[in-house]
Amino acid sequence: MTPHLPGPVAAYFSADNRDSEAVARCFTQNATVKDEGRKYSGRDEIKRWKADTSTKYVYTCEPLAVEVRDEINIVTGRVTGNFPGSPVDLRYSFRLEDNLIASLEIAA
Repeated sequence: MTPHLPGPVAAYFSADNRDSEAVARCFTQNATVKDEGRKYSGRDEIKRWKADTSTKYVYTCEPLAVEVRDEINIVTGRVTGNFPGSPVDLRYSFRLEDNLIASLEIAA
């Protein structure tokens, strides 16, 4: 059963590996993403990050659980694909602002 996700988080996972432009639209203009030890700032960098990741790997992510801690939506997702260590469960920590994602940190 898919957990209930806030609108911008659901939109992020829906567009995740198919449409980097749609992913970028889920974020505020000055949003940040931290993934694999790197930080991306602003919609343009986030769009490039997602396009590069989607080109490098073929993968799917299934959200398994969500909890809210200190206004951060923490989604546990199982990522399966053509990358070393697949499948892996990752934590996606989303901070929302004005019904958009203001920050996202992805960690194992």
